[in-house]
Order: sequence, then C-alpha cells, then structure tokens
Amino acid sequence: MTSIWRGVIPAITTPFSEDFSVDYKTFAEHCEQMARAYCTGIVIGGSLGEGGSLTLDEKARLIGTANEAAGGRLNVFLGVAALTTAEAVETAMMAATKGAQGLMVLPPYVYVGDWRETKAHVDAVCQATGLSCMLYNNPIAYKTDFVPEQVAELLESNPNLHAIKESSADVRRIAALRSLAEGRLDILVGVDDVIVEGVAAGAVGWIAGLVNAFPKESVALFNQAVQGGYEEAFRLYKWFLPLLRMDTAPKFVHLIKLVQQEVLLGNERLRPPRMALVGVEREAALETLRAALRSRPGG
Repeated sequence: MTSIWRGVIPAITTPFSEDFSVDYKTFAEHCEQMARAYCTGIVIGGSLGEGGSLTLDEKARLIGTANEAAGGRLNVFLGVAALTTAEAVETAMMAATKGAQGLMVLPPYVYVGDWRETKAHVDAVCQATGLSCMLYNNPIAYKTDFVPEQVAELLESNPNLHAIKESSADVRRIAALRSLAEGRLDILVGVDDVIVEGVAAGAVGWIAGLVNAFPKESVALFNQAVQGGYEEAFRLYKWFLPLLRMDTAPKFVHLIKLVQQEVLLGNERLRPPRMALVGVEREAALETLRAALRSRPGG
C-alpha cells in the first residue's frame, strides 16, 4: 500500500475574515494552490494553523472544505492537540466522521506528563479510530520528547501509527528512528531549515511551513533533495534559508502569514491574542522577504 505520509505536506494556515471568523472561501482557494503545486497533503489545525484557536465545528468544516477543494488530490489530515485525553479522543473521532484521511497526534497541552501518562494519551488517540496516525515530536515547543525507544514502544501498541513528524531539529534522530523502526515508520522533517539534511539522513516527507507562501520552490527543493541532486538542491536551499528560518522563530505564525500576504497567497490576520507584527519586527521580516524576492530563482 502506498504511504500517505510522503512528499511535501503543508501545515496549512487558517485564513480569517475581518471579524476573525474562518474564511472558508480563501481556505478552499489555498488548498487548490497547494494541490496545483503538487503537494501531497495538508495538515489542518496544527500550530501554524492556529489550531488552539479553532472550535471543533470549525475544524470539521475545514476538513470538509479541504476535501471538496482538493478533489482527492491532497490527503487531508487533522492535528489533534488538547488539554485532556477525552477532548483529544473526541477530536480524533470527529475527524474520522468528517472525512479526514489521517491524524497528526500531539502530546497534551500545558501538563507535561511522565512517559506512562504520555503513552496512555497517545494510545487513546491512535486507538480511537482506524485512521492512519503521525506522531508529532516537538520537544522545543511542547516540552515532551518522544525519544526513539519510546516511539518504537508506541509502534508496538498502535498498528495504525505509521509516521512521525520529527521537529527536534536534531538530524541524528532520523538515523536512530530508522535503526529502530525502519520499514514500519515514515519519518518526516518538521522544521523547515533542516529539510535537505533531513532528506539526506532518510526522511521521506516534509511537514512544511513556508510552503504556504512558496509552494513551487518548496516542492522543487524537496524533490531535488530526494533525487540526490544535492548541488542543485543546495543552490535553491541557500536562497530559501533566510525565509525557512522564519518557521523556527517564536512568532512563526505571524511571520509566515505576513509573507503569504506579501506574495498574494493569503492575509496576515491572526486570532487574538496573536496580533499582526508591527515596528522593527515587521520591517525586519519584510526586508528578509524583499531580499529573497530580488534574487528569487526564475524571478
């Protein structure tokens, strides 16, 4: 069976109208743009998608909107993040009923449990549905680190756990995961500015951020790296890196949405408490973008 966890998969942003309601029309158009660029899927309601600010009903409608817009060209995944296991299970079950093809499973927010508690949470979410699941490991943001030995343990208890989004920014993790779980686990890079290194180490997919603003370049970079054209890939990577590093900044949502707005692929509206960048922060981001646009490959 062909894996659904491969290729370039945008952690898709959520567009908002002036009243901060979800702009489903713009979202559908954005899904279409990702499909036309040959992305393979989208993750709805992740950190970049401001998932913590979305209601369960909004997530359900976003799944339906994405499936309708993509017309089978994109696998539609939902990020499952919650304060409690019960809420996470409810979210997973909703995703299954609304047509999601898979789940990105996060550890609980706020409370950082020990391994016994964390494993029980992940098991409950994975086992709530028959959907294919991807574990999200981001110890920098979420303070929970799924080390390779723990991932191998989760594989034993969850036959539908098929992938991991590895966002520790330590490419050595990829070799360690392959050693313990190769053939049972697709490894995806989860931070934009280690994508070439991650693919070289054996990653087969990319949960990407700047792809929301630069889909063509993101897919080209990934494909070049996968095909082993490292010299060609590095030329594009060198150009792209100042922008890709926005994905690892504390205000990555603000930055990526601002870039989307400037390249006419979205708007910078954020749901409070987030607010659009101003002053020095905004000008620095715009200067980085202007410099990139001046030397954009093929531009």
